[in-house]
Amino acid sequence: MPQIFKALATITAWILWIVSLVMGFGTCIIGIIAGDLFNPDAVMPMTYPAMFAVAGFYAILAVVIMILRKKME
Repeated sequence: MPQIFKALATITAWILWIVSLVMGFGTCIIGIIAGDLFNPDAVMPMTYPAMFAVAGFYAILAVVIMILRKKME
């Protein structure tokens, strides 16, 4: 397997990992600032769980890509 595929897999995995961290922490910070996450009186919009799910999916996808990258060796 050419080395370019290994490099592209590494870059893609790091990008997905960083995006998942930014999305997860960003959603948490926005929810706290808006007062939606820790306010028992307010109904939490479905946006926050959806964004956490997308961030988790990106993190899992980054791990899968790193496992595939390791198998390329």
